Amino acid sequence: MRSLAGLSSPERPADARALATGLIVAALAATFVALLLPVQLFGQNTSVAAAAAGWEDDGGGTVRTPYGPLTPLDRDFVRKVRLAGLWELPAGRQARERGTRKAVRTAGDHLVAGHTELDRRSVQAARDLGMALPDEPTAQQQGWLGQLDAARGQEFDRRFAQLLRRAHGKVFGLVALVRAQSRNTVVRRLATRTNAVVLDHITVLEGTGLVDFGNLAAARPRQPYVSPNTRPHPHLTLLSTSHHSPRSEVIA
Repeated sequence: MRSLAGLSSPERPADARALATGLIVAALAATFVALLLPVQLFGQNTSVAAAAAGWEDDGGGTVRTPYGPLTPLDRDFVRKVRLAGLWELPAGRQARERGTRKAVRTAGDHLVAGHTELDRRSVQAARDLGMALPDEPTAQQQGWLGQLDAARGQEFDRRFAQLLRRAHGKVFGLVALVRAQSRNTVVRRLATRTNAVVLDHITVLEGTGLVDFGNLAAARPRQPYVSPNTRPHPHLTLLSTSHHSPRSEVIA
């Protein structure tokens, strides 16, 4: 027994060293992958984040303005703030008048106040930047208003809370993306205020107790079609500039 132990003992330190070396190599490889993966994920370009946020390229490129470069993402964001008010203001007014729950009427008050402010801010931003803005809701937004028109009583309360909470959840990612990336001071200022208003609206809508979160998770937004040939919104009104007019030179 002793001789057998003596024969095997020299092999054990070698095995231990080999095992330790293998563990070190594996740890180094795992560390390398952990460091490389974020670079690959976030260093590609902004298209992944943009696709998740759901915006459309109007094909106008990036132009110079007195407030910094104005990108297609910036312009789409300003338009979407305007579009949100074109249907969420009427929806909020309906909630104030037709909501059967006090929490729904309160949410309506917040929507009316918030989107009245954001509509004014988006119109002013468009004037400063020389942009065209929509003057009526999209067909989809008109459909949502039609659903609210047709609903009665508690069904109206539920439909209002679900439709508006879903819409605010979709735009929340776009607001964050614009605030993080825009180099235009007018757009950043609008995004900062929009972020606060949208979060307030999400909070009061959830406060109704009528939001079906399972349904929200199931109804994920479709991936947007981002193309340099994308046409602008069909109903656009060019607002005259009151103070400064951006140069129309395309720089990117």
